[in-house]
Amino acid sequence: MDRFMNILRKPGAKPEIQGVAPTQHLAGKETLDHPNAKGYIPKSKPKMLDRWLDFVVRVSGSEPVFFLILAGLLTWALLGIKYGSTDSWQVLISDIQAIVSYIFDSFLVRQQLNAYEEEMVVAAELESRILSHKRMLAKLHQTLEAQDQEKTTQLVNLVKKHQNALEFGTELPTETRFGRTITWISHVIGHLGTITLFWAGVFTWIALGHRSHYSDKWQLYMNSASSALMVFIFAFLANIRERHAAYTRSCLDAIFQVDASLEAKLRHLTDDTLPNDIVIIPAPRVSKIQRAIFYYADFVGTLVGIAILVAVIIIWIAIGPLLHFDSNWWLLIGTYAGLIGMNDGFVLRNMQARLRCYVDAEFARITAQDATLFATAGIPAPSDEVVRGASLTRRVSETMGRVCAHEITVVLGFLTILGLIAGASAMRWTMTGQLLCNVPPSLIESFFMIVLVTGHNSADDRIRVDLRNTYARRLQLLGFVHAVQSVW
Repeated sequence: MDRFMNILRKPGAKPEIQGVAPTQHLAGKETLDHPNAKGYIPKSKPKMLDRWLDFVVRVSGSEPVFFLILAGLLTWALLGIKYGSTDSWQVLISDIQAIVSYIFDSFLVRQQLNAYEEEMVVAAELESRILSHKRMLAKLHQTLEAQDQEKTTQLVNLVKKHQNALEFGTELPTETRFGRTITWISHVIGHLGTITLFWAGVFTWIALGHRSHYSDKWQLYMNSASSALMVFIFAFLANIRERHAAYTRSCLDAIFQVDASLEAKLRHLTDDTLPNDIVIIPAPRVSKIQRAIFYYADFVGTLVGIAILVAVIIIWIAIGPLLHFDSNWWLLIGTYAGLIGMNDGFVLRNMQARLRCYVDAEFARITAQDATLFATAGIPAPSDEVVRGASLTRRVSETMGRVCAHEITVVLGFLTILGLIAGASAMRWTMTGQLLCNVPPSLIESFFMIVLVTGHNSADDRIRVDLRNTYARRLQLLGFVHAVQSVW
């Protein structure tokens, strides 16, 4: 019984994260059991099911899937010229789009959880090596103090020269032209102007509703349009996340290469053989509401929600004859997927903000610890690059993002869903009642998807600056070590 309860309690808890950088053994002491791994090596999950699920998620963010979604949307638009005026066509397309969006919800949640775990392990490994660097730099500094003061002064002037002569590039890898174009499109989609344009379109649709007497068809048109937009943004966000994750890994590989070389040279100069320490990042403290949100996210991230959707579809098909396969029956599956998808939209934005805060805090610790390395070595630290100045658009976007990510906003979203269900029940789940549970959730979720792109862009900008600063600091430290070797 206790084991069963522990299994139930496990989701939602963000455990402590452990990481240790591979120790760079001195020449002649490297063995098959302890190779000098230099670059960044992503950790493989021990369970085959987890590896399979991660593969499915990576495929969902691939270029073929993204272009397949675009082709599907284009086909829908072209066929709509002929069939778009019928209710059955509108309902069918709405159902398909709601189901596709529901599935992508699960993929995006797992993407977010995987990114958090990977970045926290990276932070732990960087901190693990920083501890060794600090120990060996202190030993090196003591040795230098015993040398001629003129040599010590000479080092400061030699650092830049040796830094430029290193076998490593002075800059991190750059994206391809296509990658830079996709990143630019991401910033356009996540711009405050795009959000303003979205809501302008919504209010224009509402204002023109009286011409159609606020009919079911009037609602269906908006439901189809917003669902199509949502599917596009889901596919785009999945793709841009995978693309940026791959680029980040290439940058991490460059950083780890320099960091490993720095460690190896310090060990050679100091004869230090102590292995790198394991660093444990403690579990974050969260409120009960946040824990409940994380619990739900872990549930969705295991793709259990997709299994439930399959079961619901089977039940939905089974009751089709009872409802004579009418328009109400067709809308039922879209209503279910739409309501769950709306809740997932709130949860996704909350997760994005909360998990990003934890990662940003760890990289801030790395920046602070790097400063101690330069103080220990007795050389000036390079000036850090900062994120571009906060414009009015950026400040408004970030404020809006914080409001959307708040725990209370997630709770209000859940209560809104209950209200929509109550309203549809009062209307006896007629087409109008079901559209009440389709159109507002579709609009709200589309808005949250755009906000998710905004949040992703902001987080990606920060992590790139952090990576460039981390790389520059390690290059300078490596230049210092080369300078020491030249004067000895």
